[in-house]
Amino acid sequence: MKKILFALCLFIATGLIVQASDLVIESKTQSYSENENKIKFDGDVKVSIDDLKVEGVSADVDVDENQQLDTATFYDKPYAYEIKKNKKREVKANILKVSLINKVIRAEGDTQSVVFDGKTPVVVINSDVQEYNTKTGVMTATGMVTIKYKEIETFSDKAIIKTDKNGDLKDLELIGNGRVKRETNESFADKFYYNEATKILTATGNTTSNVLMEDGTKLVLKSNIQEYVQDKNTFSASGNVRVWYKDYYAVGPKINVYPDKTTNKPNDIYFVGRSSITQGVRTIYADKMKMMLNPKDFHAEGNTRTVIRNLGNGSEEHTEDSGVGLGL
Repeated sequence: MKKILFALCLFIATGLIVQASDLVIESKTQSYSENENKIKFDGDVKVSIDDLKVEGVSADVDVDENQQLDTATFYDKPYAYEIKKNKKREVKANILKVSLINKVIRAEGDTQSVVFDGKTPVVVINSDVQEYNTKTGVMTATGMVTIKYKEIETFSDKAIIKTDKNGDLKDLELIGNGRVKRETNESFADKFYYNEATKILTATGNTTSNVLMEDGTKLVLKSNIQEYVQDKNTFSASGNVRVWYKDYYAVGPKINVYPDKTTNKPNDIYFVGRSSITQGVRTIYADKMKMMLNPKDFHAEGNTRTVIRNLGNGSEEHTEDSGVGLGL
């Protein structure tokens, strides 16, 4: 999961900043419609605003009642890009709208934003709509949002990325049907939230994490809330926690998970509060538990209690005299 945090720092980018400056528009033809209050541009349209360049087939610019330019709209799959040093940011969409007054850029229809390091694509964002407010530093993507960075992929109905005045990432939200996938491991939640200052990724609402272990077995964690601390590579879950691993099924109010130092995979799971581990017909209850995955083992302490279900339920007929007793 943690590499995704890096990627999104580069993503600052998708917001192409428009400041108070000259607007230069080139095209084969230009015309003004007083009835529509629009300046229309057709044929090989090229627009420059500071470092932002937009290319398209046709465009128009709304003129407000004070004869100020308002919104520039580009049609027929325009292409916008910005180049700074070795980084290139580009946006493609069916329609691109640039608000010259509010400093908001909106891309609509099959929208794709790409950040390049040299000629290598680093981050790719696809969605139905993407909107960037250059004043607040907030980028919002909606409609089947996907973010891809190397082996990291995220999916959600909506994504909100906030940046500071320098364009550095502050936080990220994935909202609605969120999924984060890295290689063979993936997590699901109603909402994911990452804070750059704390380096913590939090998943809330119907959270599930599936981790493929070194031997090919799967560790499944379900809970109300899950939290990953990037700097420490630790994981915690709370609220109706359930854990499945091989023939183990464990339940508790809260867990803290620590990785194996060699594989970096989850290995030591500490249960906090009254919890239980079931293995076959045996269930152990305790105030505290530690479950180890490799080698597979567990330790329970504090008011421990063991329940073995259906003891003696074999092929023999179960009669009044067939139970466990002292023969009295």
